[in-house]
Amino acid sequence: MKPVHRSPAKALVALCCSAGLLGVALAAPHKNAAQKPAARAAAKASKAARAPAPPVPPRVHDGEAEARLIEIYRLIGQAQARAALAKAETLVRDHPNFSLAQLVYGDLLMAQQRPVKAFGDVPDSEARAAGQALAELREESQLRMRALRERPPAGAIPAQFLQLSAQNKHAIAIDASRSRLYLFQNEPTGPRLVADYYVSVGKLGMEKDTEGDLRTPLGVYYITSSLDPKSLKDFYGAGALPINYPNPYDARRGKTGRGIWLHGTPPEQFARAPKATDGCVVLANPDLERIIRTVEVRTTPVVIASSLRWVAPASAQADARHFQQVLQSWRDAKASGDINRVLSFYTPDFAINGKTLEESQPLLKVELGRLRGKRVELKEVSVLRWTDSADTMVVTFGEVPLGTRTGVTKRQYWMRQGPQWKIFFEGVVG
Repeated sequence: MKPVHRSPAKALVALCCSAGLLGVALAAPHKNAAQKPAARAAAKASKAARAPAPPVPPRVHDGEAEARLIEIYRLIGQAQARAALAKAETLVRDHPNFSLAQLVYGDLLMAQQRPVKAFGDVPDSEARAAGQALAELREESQLRMRALRERPPAGAIPAQFLQLSAQNKHAIAIDASRSRLYLFQNEPTGPRLVADYYVSVGKLGMEKDTEGDLRTPLGVYYITSSLDPKSLKDFYGAGALPINYPNPYDARRGKTGRGIWLHGTPPEQFARAPKATDGCVVLANPDLERIIRTVEVRTTPVVIASSLRWVAPASAQADARHFQQVLQSWRDAKASGDINRVLSFYTPDFAINGKTLEESQPLLKVELGRLRGKRVELKEVSVLRWTDSADTMVVTFGEVPLGTRTGVTKRQYWMRQGPQWKIFFEGVVG
């Protein structure tokens, strides 16, 4: 390959464009294949790609395989083909089920004999046979490279994270436009990005509406459980983390469906195409294992957005302070014992644990009677904002009457109606 001299920044841009032309996966031929005619090397690589992969992939650290692939891309962009080839050979040896790595290795082998016109430079007959697989690998490569180039601003957080409580030790945000999951650790100074991973989403994209529509939902969710991989089919890989789709906001809009999980891949597959699921969010098994080890059931929020908007923490905190005033007014109304004043904070179609506003009034009266005008303390408040056709807040807090030590944990869904915020759902979650 003739060296091409360009700055590292320009090389990465050019590499991203080239990565968009990646073709079918090429598996590793014998070490001496590079000395054979190019056609024989390509044929042998293609044959090897069709061989069954080992039943169990090697155990590695999360993000390691992708980091090694990105390093190979960097070396190619810097015209260091031999170094890239050496690293690609070890990567496909360690991860024979990583198709994207296999195809980069095949191209680097081919480049030993002749210039490679584009990544995935295989005979036309094989390219035609690859069909959809060719396009999927091309898109996967583009998205991985885009995530490398377009990093979140330092210290920024997703706009949905207005306020996390100490109970929210971790939080997850998913950007579908980048096929990326971002894992945050909640610290005294606020959420800190600690890792991010490539993910696959629904075959027909985002905004799930009905059962079986092959779309991934958009909104604010919580992890509800962690399923033991021993209880699941191999298809789900290292395990599964179900989320609470449909949430009350989804239900209010008539959205249907169930069984939306974060889960892994079967042993023979390192990663899936960017749009390849029935609606779940799918990660490589090492990445999912890190998520499972890290997050907490019931308290870890999962924001799924078409495209994340990153903001400075101070901006989110300002929005949170404004809403805290609204929450304070609701709390004062409860302390007043005035049922009409309390009801003014609820929408006409309000539901509390499945009961309508009219059905809920006797329960509210009983609750206000128990309080007897006592002030209500709100502990460990978290506020997550979701904006689409409506502006909503998902608020979770511990409700403890003054003078008592314990209370219940509630979750409310608020919606902006004109200048006012109103509650359309309230339920006990702990």
